[in-house]
Amino acid sequence: MMYLDTQIFRAVVLGEEERGQSQYQVMCFVASLTKNEFISSDAMSKLRQDTQIFRAVVLGEEERGQSQYQVMCFVASLTKNEFISSDAMSKLRQKNPGTIRQPEENKGKDQMSMELLIDLEKSSVISHHIRNMCAEANDAIYARESDLDSWAKGINRDLTSLTSAVKRFPPITAGRCKDVGESWKACTCRLEVCVGWYPCGLKYCKGKDSTGRSLSYRCGIKTCKRCRIFDYFVTHKQICLWDE
Repeated sequence: MMYLDTQIFRAVVLGEEERGQSQYQVMCFVASLTKNEFISSDAMSKLRQDTQIFRAVVLGEEERGQSQYQVMCFVASLTKNEFISSDAMSKLRQKNPGTIRQPEENKGKDQMSMELLIDLEKSSVISHHIRNMCAEANDAIYARESDLDSWAKGINRDLTSLTSAVKRFPPITAGRCKDVGESWKACTCRLEVCVGWYPCGLKYCKGKDSTGRSLSYRCGIKTCKRCRIFDYFVTHKQICLWDE
């Protein structure tokens, strides 16, 4: 589903009964590019905050002692070639929305180690959208050290104020959650997020002008697939049962 500068992706995964999963999981991933992030409407691809937010909702597995759902947010910097300008997005029209589509380009998998935990109360220094989107995540809002440096290069930001909004995880000695035997032991959780089809750029076609000279012109929207693998600290394996 798309509305101007916001992308929302919802995935439903059926449980594998042969592996003891009797329920399904629902995950929602939201990449937010709101108009308030732009310097002006004619700035096209120039962002003020260069921030994207992924919000994941995972239902609990009751048969394994989880009675509620989990909400996690992953906040990362955004480069210019990762999105379409607001002008192009506002003109986007999708024919036959129920059709299963294949991306034109597979951008592969990005490994992202989230070493930082964002304080929700101080998150506005990074993006004022974090409070609205990640209120339920609260103590599960993650970021990377490298993104702090990228954000510090933005407008009206400095590394000191950004650093005050995060805290670093303690050293992890237990390794990946899939390798930890005890359910209440701290570990590194891994969550893979794949967006199978999304508009990722403008498409240009080649042609000739009235004098016969070659030229290129905008002729549509390019679509891509991209996966992100988030590694992040959890206080106990019980809240990362899918990483097995």
